Amino acid sequence: MTSLPFDVVTAILLIPICSAGLLALLPGYRLSALLNVLASLLTFLAALLLFTNRPEANQYVFIDDLNIVFIVLNTFVGFTTSVFSASYIAHELETGRLTPTYLRFYHAIYQVMMFGMNLALLSNNLGLMWVAVELATLSTVIMVGIYRTHEALEAAWKYFILGSVGIALALFGTILVYMAARPVVGEGIDAMVWTVVIERVAKFDPALLNVAFIFLLLGYGTKVGLAPLHAWLPDAHAEGPTPISAVLSGLLLNVALYAVLRFKMLLAANPDAINPGPLMITMGLTSLVFAAFMLYRRRDIKRMFAYSSIEHMGIIAFAFGMGGPLANFAGLLHMTMHSLTKSAIFFAVGHIAQVKGTQKIADIRGLTESHPVLGWGLVLGVVAIAGMPPLGIFMSEFLVVSSTFAREPLLAIPLVLGLLVAFGALFLRLGGIAFGPPTGSLAPVQASYVPMFAHLTLVCIAGVYLPAPLVVWFQHVAHLLG
Repeated sequence: MTSLPFDVVTAILLIPICSAGLLALLPGYRLSALLNVLASLLTFLAALLLFTNRPEANQYVFIDDLNIVFIVLNTFVGFTTSVFSASYIAHELETGRLTPTYLRFYHAIYQVMMFGMNLALLSNNLGLMWVAVELATLSTVIMVGIYRTHEALEAAWKYFILGSVGIALALFGTILVYMAARPVVGEGIDAMVWTVVIERVAKFDPALLNVAFIFLLLGYGTKVGLAPLHAWLPDAHAEGPTPISAVLSGLLLNVALYAVLRFKMLLAANPDAINPGPLMITMGLTSLVFAAFMLYRRRDIKRMFAYSSIEHMGIIAFAFGMGGPLANFAGLLHMTMHSLTKSAIFFAVGHIAQVKGTQKIADIRGLTESHPVLGWGLVLGVVAIAGMPPLGIFMSEFLVVSSTFAREPLLAIPLVLGLLVAFGALFLRLGGIAFGPPTGSLAPVQASYVPMFAHLTLVCIAGVYLPAPLVVWFQHVAHLLG
């Protein structure tokens, strides 16, 4: 590995937080939007350097193959969302939905949110990871309520209250892990350092670890959006700015899942602790089946895709709960494909809602005729997220189902049922939205299509070809996860 004249991890953390301070002072929209994009791009480029320059771990941050997956995905989608956000938010300014003051606030908080998520993914200290997840949560709460309407403020408060309950449970679970570590590691910061704890966890009290994981799964599971802890997620998607919907579905849910996986690895390394797999399988299947049926009842297009996020996070939790090389590989691939696809869908939905002036599905018709680029982009996104071949999500879902049939055939029944129900719901809605006589405004939309089609292109390529280095990397991470 080559050495650089600066610390890559420091750059990944300092770029967004320093940019946030500068953005809070800048008055002009165009300049602040450009700086937001530039900061996100520099953070992504710094994350890519982790492949060739991996700094040594310390008490606060560390790098391994697992968090590189998450940090590269996080910074990439953060960058493309900032590009989409520039054109989306410009329209909100023109229509008066956001004032210049709130726009300045919006860009600053966007970078704070990216800093919080990056810090959570890089943290070597379990307590610091908890603080970072809380920071990311609070920043997204502020963004959800930024329109200051009654509905937006209600959604933000609901998100804040349920998120606070979840983070309190996660804090209690983290404290229990510290209590289990203290007799073996000793008092002090070392009992919270993940790289120290994972080496000596085999000697920890398994009873404390068992109780801790239950609290941690419930706490961070609230952030993942797993049923029945999902109630905040549809409202947050529906009432907040669409770029935040893309970040919530594509990034923040993954960050909370990452925390769950770290603690799952701790339990797996203790021979007397419970197997965390069945708990994750149960919550994953519950989320999948519940969200699949709920898709039929949605009347708001952003709420519909919010429930689709719950469905797919259920699939991912199920895959990691099954464990083993194939299921873990499938979970990693599905997480990556879902982040790219769902954010692309929200890029399309954001501009569709702007040009049509509504999020009601009944009032959005014939998009492929009235706005062909947006309409066909949405069609491709829905085809991908529904798991149609030969796209990337089909490949990951095929691997999840294959692994389940091979190891637990009975579990494959509710798994496949949920996938089929969700498939039917999405295509039932897509027919009216995309085809037929157009309704509503036919005015052209000023949009940046590059982020949407960049994501969809990657998803299409992944369905037919995965580079050998990526496969080897994911296989190694799958082995780490057990």
